[in-house]
Amino acid sequence: MFELQVRRVMEKRNFVMAPPTTTVAQAAEFMAKKNVGAVMVVDNEHLVGIFTERDAVFRVIARGLDARVTPLVDVMTPDPKTVDPYRSFGYALLMMHENGFRHVPVIENGKPIGIVSSRNAMDPDLEEFVSEAQRRKHIQEIR
Repeated sequence: MFELQVRRVMEKRNFVMAPPTTTVAQAAEFMAKKNVGAVMVVDNEHLVGIFTERDAVFRVIARGLDARVTPLVDVMTPDPKTVDPYRSFGYALLMMHENGFRHVPVIENGKPIGIVSSRNAMDPDLEEFVSEAQRRKHIQEIR
């Protein structure tokens, strides 16, 4: 798995992009709908930042900011590290480990085409189990 190209491992459909003016609350809604932990902040089709669930906790909630009015540009990680889709997944995991983050935008020809996360390293059967558990929990919350 670690030798696979990032392109083969990355999440292509299940990633979220939003402009820098998007509020934290809107970004959180997008993340919840797609069941993802990060939003790529994009301006004119170019990645300018990343906003993660950890950012929501440490940069918004812990600081007492109002998520309904705080724009992503104020609380995102600007100019995040990125990975080329032809690099190995092992390279991306090592980058995440060494830098202490869990999501890496995948950039091709200067534009975001997906995102890879440490969660992608999970065994596919285990990942399916986790997804099913989350689905069941969500159904119980709705009831």
